[in-house]
Amino acid sequence: MTAVKMDGKELAAKVREGVAREVAELGHVGLATVLVGDDEASHVYIAAKHKAATEAGIDARDVRLPADTSEGDVLALIDRLNNDSEVDGILVQLPLPSHMSETKVTYAVSPAKDVDGFHPLNAGNLYLGTPIHVPATPSGCMELLHAYGIDPSGKEAVVIGRSEIVGRPMAMLLMHANATVTVCHSRTADLAVHVRRADIVVAAVGRPGIVTADMIKPGAACLDVGLTRTEEGIRGDIDASVERVAGFLTPMPGGTGPMTIAMLLQSTLKAARYRRSLLAFPGS
Repeated sequence: MTAVKMDGKELAAKVREGVAREVAELGHVGLATVLVGDDEASHVYIAAKHKAATEAGIDARDVRLPADTSEGDVLALIDRLNNDSEVDGILVQLPLPSHMSETKVTYAVSPAKDVDGFHPLNAGNLYLGTPIHVPATPSGCMELLHAYGIDPSGKEAVVIGRSEIVGRPMAMLLMHANATVTVCHSRTADLAVHVRRADIVVAAVGRPGIVTADMIKPGAACLDVGLTRTEEGIRGDIDASVERVAGFLTPMPGGTGPMTIAMLLQSTLKAARYRRSLLAFPGS
């Protein structure tokens, strides 16, 4: 058995094409990104997001601030962006410098413009099963499952990782799709015991090769989110040997990563529809 490759690049291209068509119909759609400091990986991620946004016809505003910028100045900037009618979506690139509260800064973004889905209102609506803006990576994972005909309903799903960005929202999305969900993390006593039950595995802890072939139920769908740069190159949380056992497997790279950017663009488009009152934003 060799796992079917879940091609995130191909699916992301289709999503981005759809976004581009709808952006052209709407006219102006604006995305502002805020990057504070000199984190090398963050600069790479922002560049990729801006390239994709521009190609989709989105007006991408690139705001970069030095690492010693005060928290107050960043909050003031976000307030201006919240009130800027040309900006539909706002993304604050993490991590922020250590002298800032990431919670305080991300929560300052208007919920309607919070394309990352980090604001408590957006997180709360996801919890309640009425999602508004949802973090892009879990959204992309769900799109991949759908594209490959994998229905979570009635299946056992294991999410490895409990971050607010991937693990927790991923668990919520799978639960709302009627999967039976187990969330594993650094304190899980025997990871393999849980993973072996799973029809769907989502690995998102950033520990290269933590999921091995002997842990996988034959035919399971495995989605690898945990990109890590090593001396041997980019590695995921799922070991390459899993390909011999799994039914479906996202490649690393080229699996969940491209979908993350595509879903960010889709979220920005949704934010533009909220601003034009084409969609009713809760509480508005």
